[in-house]
Amino acid sequence: MKSANRSTSPPPKKPATRLVRRVLVVSHNAAQRRIFAIQLKRAHYEVLEAASVEDALALCQRVDPDIVLSDWVMPGQSGLDLCRAFRANERSNYGYFVLLTSARDTEDISRGLEAGADDFLPKPVTQQELLARLAAGERILRVEEDLRASNAQLRAALDRLRETQAAIDRDLREARKLQQGLVKERSGRFGSIQLSLLLRPAGHIGGDLVGFFPIGDDRVGIYALDVSGHGVTAALLTAQLSVHLSGSADQNVALRAAQTGTDAVSPAALAHFFNNMMLEEMATDTYYTMIYAELNHVTGRLRMVQAGHPHPVLQRADGSVRPLGNGGMPIGVFERPVFDEIDLVMEPGDRLLICSDGITEATNPAGRLLGDDGVEAILRTNAFLGGHVFLESMAWSVSEYCRGERQDDMSAVLIEYLAPAEMVALSGR
Repeated sequence: MKSANRSTSPPPKKPATRLVRRVLVVSHNAAQRRIFAIQLKRAHYEVLEAASVEDALALCQRVDPDIVLSDWVMPGQSGLDLCRAFRANERSNYGYFVLLTSARDTEDISRGLEAGADDFLPKPVTQQELLARLAAGERILRVEEDLRASNAQLRAALDRLRETQAAIDRDLREARKLQQGLVKERSGRFGSIQLSLLLRPAGHIGGDLVGFFPIGDDRVGIYALDVSGHGVTAALLTAQLSVHLSGSADQNVALRAAQTGTDAVSPAALAHFFNNMMLEEMATDTYYTMIYAELNHVTGRLRMVQAGHPHPVLQRADGSVRPLGNGGMPIGVFERPVFDEIDLVMEPGDRLLICSDGITEATNPAGRLLGDDGVEAILRTNAFLGGHVFLESMAWSVSEYCRGERQDDMSAVLIEYLAPAEMVALSGR
């Protein structure tokens, strides 16, 4: 049952507990120290007294006064000497230092500030002015304490962030191992055709994927993908795509038709399948470029689709080099994309290089892209190298070109139609 129209007054607020400040009064004049002590104790300060600089410094070794109220002129060491020594001591918090002086000289004020004094009180000192100056000092101390507390909280937050980042780094290192495991084989040999793969993320994990799988007895499917962006999102998509392009006929999209006894899915049809899958099944802004090729390793015929990926580069046995394809559209952007289809026949001694834009768009310190011309130059310069040796040499050249500041993943597929070994006649005596 609720009681209506009953007025209740809020409970009275508890008065804020005032922090008791410790004030050290330093003066060779006992009467002056006594007067200050009485006035400060009435204002609820804790008071310590010292008759000399030596006594004051000894007290400061045992306790940390919040405020020091010191005569400037004293026998032996002066208030300036005390101020310098007080500032040199290690403290857990800030100490407010007030110099009592009868001098009005600006030069003396400058000397006091240089020594570390915070404020000055001219003699004779009235109780009202004394308490007002100490109240100003308390405000400074409260600000310093708040900043110190905030810094402590910030340090604690940074420590937690470091721990979290360390855990993320550990997870990403493990994720990189798993992602590298998506490429089951880094090389393959099918008759006279040799395949070599390069996959090198720019960070812990990346969005590039390369691989191959057999199609029947005479053909092999070869793919190169580059997902937009970096990090976890790109890596997750490459992991899903790797399942669709795995060697398992149950999961491989290109091989599903072959299970029914019909031909495998054509390169262009596979690109359209992936495009529809991206637009209809995945609510994401991510897209990717792709090259998928079906190579007959008996006849050397290669059918290929280019979907926004950099141009494959063909190097014939005679050393001539030319890029292939017109580009095509990326996968996952347009409902009715136009992909470029390429059909060619490789001859013994030919090789085809498929690169991601982490290679073609590598940038030197002057901001110039490596580009297709740079890739062609690498092919010509390394014409005597093959397989993984060539790919490693290319990766080194790219890193040197951008002075180690590589911002994107590097991936590549090298397809080589090996020429038959020449017979060399040995002349005998």
